[in-house]
Amino acid sequence: MTQTIAPRLRTLVLLLLAAACALLAGAGPASAHAALTGSDPREGAVVDKAPAQVSLTFSESVSMDDDSLRVLDPRGERVDDGKPSGTGGATYSVKLHAGLPDGTYTVTYQVVSADSHPVAGAYTFSVGAPSETSVAVSGQSAGGGFVGGLYGVGRYVSYTGFAVLVGGAAFVLACWPRGSGVRVLQRVVVSGWLALTAATLLLLLLRGSYTGSGKFADVFDLNLLGEVLQTKPGAALVSRLLLLAAAALFIAVLFGAYDKREDEEKRDLTFGLAVGGSVVAAGLAATWAMSEHASVGLQAGLAMPVDVVHLIAVATWLGGLTALLVALYRGPADTPVPALAVRRFSRVAFGSVIALVVTGTYQSWRQLGSWTAFTDTRYGQLLLVKIGLVAVLVGVAHFSRRWTAQLAEAAPAVAGAAAARRAEKGAGKASTKASAKASGTASAKAGTKASGTASAKAGTKASGTASAKAGTKASGNAKVAQKASGTTKGSGTAKGTGTAKGSGGSPRAAQLARQRAAVDAARQKRQRDADPNRFGLRRSVLAEAGIAVVLLVVTTVLTQTEPGRTEEEAKAAGGSSAAASAPSTGAVTLDMPFDTGAQNGKGVVRVELDPARVGANDMHLYVERPDGTAFDLPEVKVALTQKAKSIGPLPVAPDHITTGHWSASGVQIPMAGDWEVAVTVRTSDIDQVTISKNTQIG
Repeated sequence: MTQTIAPRLRTLVLLLLAAACALLAGAGPASAHAALTGSDPREGAVVDKAPAQVSLTFSESVSMDDDSLRVLDPRGERVDDGKPSGTGGATYSVKLHAGLPDGTYTVTYQVVSADSHPVAGAYTFSVGAPSETSVAVSGQSAGGGFVGGLYGVGRYVSYTGFAVLVGGAAFVLACWPRGSGVRVLQRVVVSGWLALTAATLLLLLLRGSYTGSGKFADVFDLNLLGEVLQTKPGAALVSRLLLLAAAALFIAVLFGAYDKREDEEKRDLTFGLAVGGSVVAAGLAATWAMSEHASVGLQAGLAMPVDVVHLIAVATWLGGLTALLVALYRGPADTPVPALAVRRFSRVAFGSVIALVVTGTYQSWRQLGSWTAFTDTRYGQLLLVKIGLVAVLVGVAHFSRRWTAQLAEAAPAVAGAAAARRAEKGAGKASTKASAKASGTASAKAGTKASGTASAKAGTKASGTASAKAGTKASGNAKVAQKASGTTKGSGTAKGTGTAKGSGGSPRAAQLARQRAAVDAARQKRQRDADPNRFGLRRSVLAEAGIAVVLLVVTTVLTQTEPGRTEEEAKAAGGSSAAASAPSTGAVTLDMPFDTGAQNGKGVVRVELDPARVGANDMHLYVERPDGTAFDLPEVKVALTQKAKSIGPLPVAPDHITTGHWSASGVQIPMAGDWEVAVTVRTSDIDQVTISKNTQIG
């Protein structure tokens, strides 16, 4: 069963990376988070006299440089004079040269919105009459191209690094303090720190080119980097780097002094690390909240702390999930993740989900503003995908909680079996030591006995010899025997054996010890992986981590997408601008069939309004039968209504001119917009009907 885990893990990782790349590739350039809501002159307008300046109004404040707003004549030469300046609110203008000739002029703009995203666009207006123009505005959106794609990848890596750094450290402190000594967990947290640091440096270098020319060569322009450091996003990135220095100190203490403390000594240090880590995590999250969506728009003062809580909750949940997954799959066999740590993380994850739901609901209302924005805007559609992924992730987490409960129930039995194995192993070691000691003692005794026998024989031989020379020889023989007995003793003692072993057996013994340790570790790993509860938990946590990867990609794309509220406001403003600047066709013609239900009560009323502009207009009505012949009616009345502004109905009483023809002059249209033209026709004393159509006037 466990032999298929590694291939499945590799396959799932490859599939998730492919999905992440597809989502990032489909994200495209960052959408503008500030929309152009008005301009003077308006887009497509034809003015009689050249204006003294061009003004643009955005949905939020933007930052500009000398070349952010340009006006080009039909030959493509600049006719703007001086730097763009703010005229109040979110309106910016640039002066034009005096005495501009007739023709079509092109206005181009490239600015940076208050939430750090680039905004670019262009439109035309004409003086006197439209003309041909040689200006070709680039179709590339701001923040696009290779630099834009690289910037998007950097944003994703920074979010991922933040989640792994904060979530991994929280998992160690809150769920598994002994995990501070596990090498794989240390690598996870340090990897998160390295990823966030590298991504922040990359974003800082790319920022100038990303919001400007989009050329990769400008990435290393130090003058451009200096300008970036003076902006709000640049200051946020620098602050993030400083906070990462403090995070490095936190990591050093967590995996250094904290790991070396005993359990009782760790409690005091745990509180200090928890407070310090929370401050650093909140500071890192604030570098996003204070420079992106939450920093502008509705209720910014409340939205920024809510965004900080949201980011920390995401990091605690998804980063802790990553740490748990790595510990389950790559943790050492002799220190498996205890069931208590898994239960603690389950409670922490549940609290994070509650925080995500509360803060996410508020953010959705703030960024969308209406239910229709969920389906009518790209931001709303992405948000629906994110909500769906979170729901699936919570569902999978439910199965993880079930496996955790079963693992906790089986933990006492597993612990008892492990204790029995340790006791058996200890007994085996004691038996081995006792055998070795007994063997050494027996050898020593045998050596002593042999020495005594040799000495006795030598003494007997000496006493049997009469000459002093023989006695001397016996004495020498005794010394030789004694020396021989010493050699025999040395060969029989444990000490003598150890000396012999030290001369050539030490490397062999070390190799055997390593082999035994490897065999024991493999056996423990097999026993750990054979646990069905732990195996089920590993699979469910792996599924959670896979969904989390895709969720982070969707979140990254979401932060680069124009909020639904802004998009709808831009559409409304664009519609009004287009309606107001649309050139008049000279007349509006409406054909409205009618049927009063009486004999000869069917026909068609044609209404012509000329020139269909704000102010005085001429109105003509023509009445025809279904066969196209004109005929008269006892009465015809007209009423004009603009429901959006609660104007009207404004009655119009046309004069009868000839058969089937009525006319009215000086019909006043007070303002532009969508007007309802209602015509009441009466074909007899009691038969009449009112018909209506809407048309754009002005």
